[in-house]
Amino acid sequence: MTTYTSDARKHTSDTAETMADVRYEVDRIDRLLVEILAERQSMMDAAARIKGARAAVHDRARIEDVIAKVKAECAKHGLSPAIAEPVWRTLIDRCIAYEFESYDALRLAAEAKS
Repeated sequence: MTTYTSDARKHTSDTAETMADVRYEVDRIDRLLVEILAERQSMMDAAARIKGARAAVHDRARIEDVIAKVKAECAKHGLSPAIAEPVWRTLIDRCIAYEFESYDALRLAAEAKS
């Protein structure tokens, strides 16, 4: 299990009193998001390694399943779906592009070894 190295939380949206307080928390959250996104990216490398066919990289049904799950989580955590859905669709699009690159690089390296 991954432990993230975020700085300590100092404020909530209810306790922040200055823009410096807000910016500290936004910057802290951004650093945490980078760690989480890097972990997600590493799973794209694993998927590229595991998938047997390049055509399997883009899976429309899986995309819609992920979006549905994200929307369900939004309701639990008070995140606007109007923010979440386009963010996740962009994230998925970029992850698919990355996975294609990883898939191709792995196959090219394997061919070079043979």
